[in-house]
Amino acid sequence: RTIVRMPPARPDASPRPGSPLAAIDMGSNSFRLEIGQVSHGRYRRIDYLKETVRLGGGLDANGMLTEEAAARGLACLARFAQRLK
Repeated sequence: RTIVRMPPARPDASPRPGSPLAAIDMGSNSFRLEIGQVSHGRYRRIDYLKETVRLGGGLDANGMLTEEAAARGLACLARFAQRLK
């Protein structure tokens, strides 16, 4: 089991007005990346990507992810990271 710990938020980490924001939704079947921007108090979507990863279909007898399912998820996250660069 892998636990990912996020570093604590910096006090100066609030987004600047107009700077892009990104969120990743990691579901059991698909991962989604949404990139947006808040301007004048309104949110505007800039880009949206969705990939089917079928994590839920890749569970072993103990309910843990198989190596193949984990590889699909990590490959998807790597593609999302490339989009965010």
